[in-house]
Amino acid sequence: MGAIDGVNAPAVPDRASLGRTYAALYDVLRAHAAEADRAGRLPEAVLAALRSSGILATAVPREFGGEGGGALLVNRIVEQVAGIDPSVAIILFQHFAVTARIVEWGSAQQRAHCLPRLADGRWLAASAWSETGASADKRNIATTAVRGQDGWVLDGAKSFTTGAGLAQVYLVLARTSEPGDADTVYGSDGQSFFLVEADAPGLVADTGMDLVGMRASATGFVELHHCLVPAGALLGPLGEAAAIIAGVRESGATLGAVAVGVADTVHRLAAAHVHKRGGDGLALRRVAELAGRVEAARAAVESAARRDSARPGLTTLHSKVIASTTAEEVCLLAQRLLGSAGFLRDHPVNRLFRDVRAVGLMGPTNDLCLQLLSLEDSPS
Repeated sequence: MGAIDGVNAPAVPDRASLGRTYAALYDVLRAHAAEADRAGRLPEAVLAALRSSGILATAVPREFGGEGGGALLVNRIVEQVAGIDPSVAIILFQHFAVTARIVEWGSAQQRAHCLPRLADGRWLAASAWSETGASADKRNIATTAVRGQDGWVLDGAKSFTTGAGLAQVYLVLARTSEPGDADTVYGSDGQSFFLVEADAPGLVADTGMDLVGMRASATGFVELHHCLVPAGALLGPLGEAAAIIAGVRESGATLGAVAVGVADTVHRLAAAHVHKRGGDGLALRRVAELAGRVEAARAAVESAARRDSARPGLTTLHSKVIASTTAEEVCLLAQRLLGSAGFLRDHPVNRLFRDVRAVGLMGPTNDLCLQLLSLEDSPS
């Protein structure tokens, strides 16, 4: 099990300590967030600050130069970053997620090769799972990996890949055999994971998607044209990607942390506006209601990270649905409190609202989370 899963993880710093540790990075994010959204791309200054800050080492075990942080630390950091720029937060979350899969499933050679690079900022990692027409459950992907004399040959096209063109390594989901009779809901048997470096011959990344929100997340396409990777690029057992995917939710790391970060900032912006305008009792009560919703969502995310419930995997799924739904509601209520000020295009609440709408669509989508939860609740 990896550090992100909370096993043998060090004590987790509180939010104030984390804010001091990464103050320089957060200042850079604040300075560029609005312009990055308008331009639809991440400035080089932000990428440089991200790589040099040490934050990328969070989920890497200490023996490979990392912090050895578990899900609680990962979620808190992602929450803080999301409160400033959610686009950077999802890039960071994907980096942590791929790191955790390498820690948990990687061979000794893969760990030794990848983890130090992921820790020291040389590498960003991204997940290349989604495909146009494959549906949210990833059961019908068309990308194939065929064993050859010198390794594996991958062919296919991935879409909605966060960090496309920025990452140095991609975790690619591909079909290595025809699906059998296994009963899977997310992913399918006969699928496998591969670690594909960005400079692999035949890999072409394109960040050209013009998104409504998360505009600076470099979300785009990754095409694989007879992309040859060595035999050692296979991550985990052959044909067992669905089992790896099923285990991800047990980690406690959740995209709900992105939603909590957004909701917290939006609440603070609304509260500052109401107090500045000398808000009446009703407005102040609504601000208090927003605060309560944020804390409830945060509690769900923290519970998922602590893995202290009877069924931690289900808590992780619940936390994503609860936090993302809450964040959208908080944004809508905050816009009403802001009045005409909240109708200005450049008001940060509008950028954050556009961004947080994407969280419910990210894998597993909220609808897929609810489907998975409904299966667990069904009578046997």
